[in-house]
Amino acid sequence: MIRFVQLTPSGRGAIATLLVEGPGAWAMVESRFRPARGRPWSSLPPGRLAFGHFDLRTPHAPREGVRHAERDEHDLCDASLLGEEVVVRRRSDCSVELHCHGGMAAVAAIGQALAQRGCQAVSWQQWVGGQQSDAIASAARLALAQARTERTALILLDQYHGALRAAVEAVRQSLAGGDLPSARQQLAALLARADLGCHLTNPWRVVLAGLPNVGKSSLINALVGYQRAIVHPAPGTTRDVVAATTALEGWPVELRDTAGLRTGGHPVEQAGVARARDELRSGDLVLLIFDAGQPWSSAAEALRRSRPDALVVHNKCDLPAAPGVAAGANPQRPPGVSTSALTGEGLDRLIRVLVARLVPHPPLPGDPVPFTAEQCQRLRFALAALERNDRTSAEEALEMMLAGI
Repeated sequence: MIRFVQLTPSGRGAIATLLVEGPGAWAMVESRFRPARGRPWSSLPPGRLAFGHFDLRTPHAPREGVRHAERDEHDLCDASLLGEEVVVRRRSDCSVELHCHGGMAAVAAIGQALAQRGCQAVSWQQWVGGQQSDAIASAARLALAQARTERTALILLDQYHGALRAAVEAVRQSLAGGDLPSARQQLAALLARADLGCHLTNPWRVVLAGLPNVGKSSLINALVGYQRAIVHPAPGTTRDVVAATTALEGWPVELRDTAGLRTGGHPVEQAGVARARDELRSGDLVLLIFDAGQPWSSAAEALRRSRPDALVVHNKCDLPAAPGVAAGANPQRPPGVSTSALTGEGLDRLIRVLVARLVPHPPLPGDPVPFTAEQCQRLRFALAALERNDRTSAEEALEMMLAGI
């Protein structure tokens, strides 16, 4: 079977690379390729580049009375009008590269012409999966394409080079030797990094919440380094969830600014408050933002008690405190990180504390990290099997994980 895959993303004005591979790939492409100088492509050695046009016309039977040579000459004359400009490279008789304009229309036209000759289109993910016999390495290669930072890419690269496979093989050796306690400890150590692994390609969601006018929008703008959220002194300015993705100490984080939490107000504002409460339930970490210069109120205390696991931030520490606040009239104010979105004071410490909450134990170079939901599921199944002393089921789960089943 001959198949083709687009190895580069489509983009206006870019160059796309298609790979045609399989028995007879060269002959298939050659039947459609018209060299610009009329020189037979077959005369070029493997690896050489050739510029010309790829014939996009639907194959048709030769007209009666027209010789083959005459038809070829006619096709060559019309190729510039009916074909797509391409640069071809014959890697072997079974593998040919096509480089063309990266726009979706050009790629689709060439793909359709190949399909008309019986060539099967496959996605780049399917193609990558077929290049690796190691299921974990194959998954790591796919995940590397989605890595958002250098730090997460390096962790995935360690798994591509065998860190996770070696750890799973070590568990299997412990099982084969009958050392179930060691196997349980090894599995628990791997699963301790499961949450981290699943965020190597998906950023952590950090929700900024608080009462109106505490500076949530200003703080998110300061953290990402540009004006992402609208800032206005009027309460209720933020009425929808505003998201911004950034990297904090090399970890991908999506910051989500929410409407100020209060009752009453316009129905549209209340819809924003409802969405903010939904975000509080779905975030990986919640930052509760309070105004450092205002007295600690019963509403602030109720909000803090509703999320005891949240990271408390006292913003606007650069502004003068309200009467009585500086004199210690609010001893019940909880400890937290003091910041100023305007001056930048405390932002470095906030980032350090925030990252420590998300990644309390960063892996060292070469450490094994499970990084897909399927891998974590197999590891949990194996650990649960060992908890009930079912070594056979644990071995099967690990074997299926290594096989990518």
